[in-house]
Amino acid sequence: MKLICAPLGYDFAGAGDFDLEVVLYAHADRKDRGGIGGNLRTVIKRLNLKPSPRAWDFLSIALSVIAADTGVPRSNSPDGWTRELDISIAVVDPVFWTSNSGILSDALRFLTTDIWRLRFLEGGILPTPPKTPTTPSEDCVALLSGGLDSLIGVIDLTVRKGLKPYVVSQVAQGDKPKQVLFASKIGGGLAHLQLNHVAHFTHQSERSQRARSIIFLAYGVLLATSLKKYHEGKKPVPLYVCENGFISINPPLTTGRLGSLSTRTTHPVYLNLIQTLIDEGGLRVKIQNPYQFLTKGEMLAQCADQKLLRKYAHLTTSCGRYARNAYQHCGRCVPCLIRRASFLVWKHADKTGYVYDDLSKDDKNHARFDDVRAAGMAIAAVQADGLDAWIGSSLDSPMIANSTPYRSTIHRGLKELKKLLTHAGVE
Repeated sequence: MKLICAPLGYDFAGAGDFDLEVVLYAHADRKDRGGIGGNLRTVIKRLNLKPSPRAWDFLSIALSVIAADTGVPRSNSPDGWTRELDISIAVVDPVFWTSNSGILSDALRFLTTDIWRLRFLEGGILPTPPKTPTTPSEDCVALLSGGLDSLIGVIDLTVRKGLKPYVVSQVAQGDKPKQVLFASKIGGGLAHLQLNHVAHFTHQSERSQRARSIIFLAYGVLLATSLKKYHEGKKPVPLYVCENGFISINPPLTTGRLGSLSTRTTHPVYLNLIQTLIDEGGLRVKIQNPYQFLTKGEMLAQCADQKLLRKYAHLTTSCGRYARNAYQHCGRCVPCLIRRASFLVWKHADKTGYVYDDLSKDDKNHARFDDVRAAGMAIAAVQADGLDAWIGSSLDSPMIANSTPYRSTIHRGLKELKKLLTHAGVE
């Protein structure tokens, strides 16, 4: 599939023949084109921020990746999953991005399991910077998704580390009010940037969206390069991506879940590749996940403000099918199982409402649901063959020099899942 992604007014016709044309930072001007990121420039302009030019390019690339991931159905692929995506992207500095396209292609292939071919063209967006920009004085940037891990992460940054993060959110259906609430209640109220790429296509969108985390990181980099600390040029600005180590590695529970059901949105290999790209671009931003070696249950138990966490934990979102269940947790998908297991470790009542609450019911909606069965099979496989055999290639990378702490975290995460299944009466 060949795509071209460029700003409105770009000479699409002169660029060649493409299967899909996508307008960046605007709504599509024709019915046969897609559009993405229509209001992003307006939001940044309204805040009077001055991000780095290369951060704008990274955002243009991230938008293009999301457009491809959303606009190209996997069902059209020979195997029903793996797509070959040939994308031409208009940027400000095509020479730099062309020289580093291999890093980006590797990161995207690891993230989505697709084959990516990237070409960079002149004509990208670089908004005119404000004459007297606002340079926020916050210490760092933190991603605030509305999920439980990011809530804990931002609480710990303010309470345990004494930092004042500027939090940034990717708006998702059902989560926008929660993001606002959490930002207003942590640390006496935090500066909060909510952004939404809003992709529009005339055809039905692909729902798997394995590339979604790149846009969240691009928002974080854009904001980080706007801070006073960045403009002073002394130290890298930390960009905190807070997620428990078990779901970060997210080893497939069974061999049948390698592609479609095991996301890699914060896997250390992926984040290291993106960090390499950031470093090559001279962007003084450092991605950090302080919870790489903690389970979700351990994150809850060790949170620095237990009173605040008890008040808001049940309002967070974990479910992989949240929107499909009328903005309720299903209670039976892998993220829900890990969430429910973590509350057991925390030893506080889980006030989350679950559509399928009683997992002891022996039917296809509860104990025999695919994800619940897969969790049980994973635990049985580890008991029978050992942890290393079950983990397989999940930690095979030269970017993971020492796999021991990752293996330990995964083992403890599985113990939490086992405790949940035993508690629920699932055999």
